[in-house]
Amino acid sequence: MNNRYLVALCTLLAGCSKSGPIQKADVNPHMIPTVATLVVHEQELPLQKTFVGRIAALQSANVVARVSGVVLKRLYQEGSEVHKGQQLFEIDPSYYQAQLDTDLAMLAADQATLKNARITARRDHQQQASGAVSQQVVDDADAAERSVAAKVKADQAVVETARINLGYTRITAPINGIAGQQQVTPGSLVGNNSNDSGSNGTLLTNIQQIDSVYIQFTISAQEWLQIQTMRQKGRLHSLNQDQGRVDLILPDGHPYTIPAHLDFSDVSVNPSTGAIGMRAEVRNPDHLLLPGMFVNLSLSVGLRNHVVVVPQQAVQQDQDGSYVLKVNAENKVEQQPVSTDNGPTGQWIVTSGLHAGDHVIIQGLQNSHPGGLVHEKPWQEHLVKRSENPSGSGY
Repeated sequence: MNNRYLVALCTLLAGCSKSGPIQKADVNPHMIPTVATLVVHEQELPLQKTFVGRIAALQSANVVARVSGVVLKRLYQEGSEVHKGQQLFEIDPSYYQAQLDTDLAMLAADQATLKNARITARRDHQQQASGAVSQQVVDDADAAERSVAAKVKADQAVVETARINLGYTRITAPINGIAGQQQVTPGSLVGNNSNDSGSNGTLLTNIQQIDSVYIQFTISAQEWLQIQTMRQKGRLHSLNQDQGRVDLILPDGHPYTIPAHLDFSDVSVNPSTGAIGMRAEVRNPDHLLLPGMFVNLSLSVGLRNHVVVVPQQAVQQDQDGSYVLKVNAENKVEQQPVSTDNGPTGQWIVTSGLHAGDHVIIQGLQNSHPGGLVHEKPWQEHLVKRSENPSGSGY
């Protein structure tokens, strides 16, 4: 009986001598979680940058009074399209017409004097040959002719100035475009306070050309440097005809159907904002884009090389930053820190931390823990979308 007791005791002790942790051979295969993984690979992806831009007219001109006087009438419809040279306002021309007439009369008188001076000079030259007049008389006659000729030229300039001022009483459109609201009404006295630096005439209206418009926006110096660095390292190359393409989103959220193109990039950084001025141009045949309007825009910078993209649900956050869970060659879960950048809708671009061929867990993250064993199955995005939307309605 003692022997049987000893055998039983030894058996019990032998069973208790096994190590605490469960060995791999003892793991129940049915208890290992199944996860869906994506085998990442490098690809080329268009690099898009989003900005907020402000619409500006392709051309804008203030229509101002260039002479003083009373406005007699307005000759255009406010808000209508006008053409270059079309008369918009009329200023009372009476004073300027009288000034022109006076200057023309003075010119005519001096031209008559010049004619007489030339006859006298010619006669004195003839008489000098016979000794009837001295050289001094001839010289005086020539000087008188030249003096009157100079006065005639001055008179002609005065007449031309008077004619120009008379023409300024007809206020015309300097460019093609849409004429805005009148700033003065008929009967108003307008003026032109000229000075050495230019004209400060009374503003009458404004004309804006909006058949095509500019979109003005800025890019930070940091973003600009990142793009240039990527180009220098060969990680970004040209999209050919699509490079510089700009797509617009209207304030109501709808896309603008006509693509814009990058038109101008400044060569200096604004010291107060730390940004670089940029400009795009787009056709605006229906005048949907109005000056002052704000729009969202997406700029195609180039084609990005060697890019790793993962669905957004694969990237998680903790106190140390972003990370993904991946499955190694032993079917164990590893936590991998990553750096990310904005990617296509629903995806992140992983800029560091992942390499082509890595198996990243997309589904089953809640049952995955670093160091744990998992079963893998391929992740298929279209099956996920179908299961999330059994009705198949697409919404």
